Amino acid sequence: MMKRFYFLFFLLTGFRAFSQNLDTLPVHDERYKDNGILFHITAGGHLPLADMATRFGMSASIGGRIEFISKSNWIIGGEGEFFFGGKVKENPLEFIQLKEGYIIGNDRNPASIYLLERGYGAYAYIGKLFAGKTTRDGLRLCIGGGYMRHKIRLQDDTRTVAQITGDYAKGYDRLTGGPAAIQFFGWEHHGKNRRFNYTIGLEFIEGFTNTMRDWDFAAMRKLDQQRLDVRIGLKIAYFLPFYLTRSEEIYY
Repeated sequence: MMKRFYFLFFLLTGFRAFSQNLDTLPVHDERYKDNGILFHITAGGHLPLADMATRFGMSASIGGRIEFISKSNWIIGGEGEFFFGGKVKENPLEFIQLKEGYIIGNDRNPASIYLLERGYGAYAYIGKLFAGKTTRDGLRLCIGGGYMRHKIRLQDDTRTVAQITGDYAKGYDRLTGGPAAIQFFGWEHHGKNRRFNYTIGLEFIEGFTNTMRDWDFAAMRKLDQQRLDVRIGLKIAYFLPFYLTRSEEIYY
């Protein structure tokens, strides 16, 4: 845990130093502190906790945000993300596998089947940037809510296993979804020359989910227990700002 903390600290310090060097390049003015519309591209890595940890391993994510930031640094925005991973701890195909661990396809050969994590989330949030008096750098805090969904992707490279094709796959993929809460704590930098703008910090997502399938073939029942799917990780975003001056001109 301490190693991860030190890594995050040095990463934040490096981003701040790099951004300060970039800001010395061209001429700038104070309009970068006005109201603005921000378009973000995001990437992250998350560790699973609670029920999420019993099904999946670590995941990566990519996505986008659109935000409005006021001159007093209040933030309101929306975000969408797609997350994915290569480690699945549950095996819904176990009961159709041979004792050696593989499945025989229609061509009477062992089939190549991989279990993968796939999911997405959509959230709305509000927050505040606690910036300094001379810059628009500072601590960013956001809270919000939305929706999260995930499933086990059954990737059959040979395409020879009839049991998991078409609608049959719905009995194995354990599609799960529900409302979610989201919190973010990190650092935000608005470049004075508008060339390098970023957000980096810790993200917490708690999904209050349940199965979306009527029947699970492996369990021979509906998996109807309430779940708590938690993801905690590092989120980085680069954003493109469009500032609105007092004359309502758009300034980039």
